[in-house]
Amino acid sequence: MTLTHATPAPLKIGPLTLDVPVVLAPMAGITNTAFRRLCREFGAGLYVSEMITSRALVERTRESMRLIAHHPSETTRSIQLYGVDPKTVSEAVTMLVAEDRADHIDLNFGCPVPKVTRKGGGAALPWKLGLFRQIVEAAVGAAGDVPVTVKMRKGIDSDHLTYLEAGKAAAGAGVASIALHARTAAEFYSGQADWSAIAQLKNTITDTPILGNGDIWSADDALRMVAETGCDGVVVGRGCLGRPWLFGDLAAAFRGETLKAEPSLGEVCNAFRRHAELLTEFFESEERACRDVRKHVAWYFKGYPVGGDLRARLAAVESLAMLDDLLGTLDGDQPYPGAGAEGPRGRAGTPKKPSLPERWLESQELAGAERLHLTEGEGDTSGG
Repeated sequence: MTLTHATPAPLKIGPLTLDVPVVLAPMAGITNTAFRRLCREFGAGLYVSEMITSRALVERTRESMRLIAHHPSETTRSIQLYGVDPKTVSEAVTMLVAEDRADHIDLNFGCPVPKVTRKGGGAALPWKLGLFRQIVEAAVGAAGDVPVTVKMRKGIDSDHLTYLEAGKAAAGAGVASIALHARTAAEFYSGQADWSAIAQLKNTITDTPILGNGDIWSADDALRMVAETGCDGVVVGRGCLGRPWLFGDLAAAFRGETLKAEPSLGEVCNAFRRHAELLTEFFESEERACRDVRKHVAWYFKGYPVGGDLRARLAAVESLAMLDDLLGTLDGDQPYPGAGAEGPRGRAGTPKKPSLPERWLESQELAGAERLHLTEGEGDTSGG
């Protein structure tokens, strides 16, 4: 497939300039330092950490401090925070800035996971517009010169859309960009993303960069999203699972080049092995790294002639030596399988009624009792 040429202006996020307007979406358990480094080796853009709970960060839990650590090669250190209390979010941002731990801070208002939304967090929170505004204003105020951005969804469900009002509130608070995943929380990752919502947000907010997210499985998809919606850049999530080279495709496409990675099976094996190696460094444990890389097996080898038995053994690998032995049995000269290796990946889920705090939808104002219960949602290190 030939990519359409496109040479958009560099994306400005506060003082940051992205020559390639591409952002790696935060994904819990995925976008750790190892995966971010791997993606950077293939392409360009802004690579965001997995979602970190602001309360755990303020309390300096061991896991949260490990998750915010960046490798020296990560020249733009990007951290995503989740929080439901303006004071706690402000304290977390203050800590990151005062200790020079981040060059960019993103706020998560898009997570659809029930354990988050049932506590009023993630995609449920913008419904309480006043609280949303307070959190964003607190973060921007505490960040100083460090740019703060927002990532959100269309709303809770089709009857409770929040993205336009939340977008206007975020822009008014001074965020550096707004990313919209064009689905509701009720849709999870199912169906087709509503790119028309991205266009509507872009038409509504003209003085803040708008980024689009949802159903970008290829560089062609990214170019088409920009062309159809007018958005200033794209956020890529599930499309890069098992395909870190997608960022190379994206960089080439946005530079007007006709390049598309079509890795042989051997090249996929090398990337998978490199991922395991970087995870070993990140976890400081070969055993833990091998446990973690197992979940990536199906994504990396999607469409390639790798038998079920070998896939199962790769998904039970216990050491790098064992991994090398298993990969060594594959024919690395097997060519790129084409469409079989492309398209959707990751669990889409099915549409379902979101889990929300009791009587959450009765009012967009936050009642006193509701505020007391909200802080329960910040107990985990990572919200996703």
